[in-house]
Amino acid sequence: MGEVLSRSELARVCETERARDRRIVFTNGCFDILHRGHAWYLEKARALGDLLVVGVNSDRSVRELKGAGRPIVPEDDRAHLLAALESVDYVCIFDEPTPYELIDALRPDVLVKGAGYTRDTIVGADIVESSGGEVVAVEELPGRSTRSIIARVAESEGKDS
Repeated sequence: MGEVLSRSELARVCETERARDRRIVFTNGCFDILHRGHAWYLEKARALGDLLVVGVNSDRSVRELKGAGRPIVPEDDRAHLLAALESVDYVCIFDEPTPYELIDALRPDVLVKGAGYTRDTIVGADIVESSGGEVVAVEELPGRSTRSIIARVAESEGKDS
């Protein structure tokens, strides 16, 4: 089972793991309603290195990104659910709108985002590449998204009225 750590604790862990020549993979997101698409994506990310670190948007930053009514699941719950996944080694909640500062603090070897992103739209790509790391866009599991789940629930509730 993974651990939920503060930024400073995780930076120390990454430094130790890097000294052991372990390849650190980083990804991030809101992970508001954990679903099969997330699990699949995180397994693909984990396969790119020796350990997977996941940055999770705080409740405040999710509200800024997604609007009123989000997140549905509180940040602490989201972080601990992610840490319980076999593919995830460490989780860190970040409060900024993007994970740029967290990526700068951790300096991962591999930065992963979904295939909907390009090198130019992946936040922190410049940091990782300037350190000799790699930026990877991983295919996502089609038809599996938090947005589609929320839409189905809303539609279902409309039919029940």
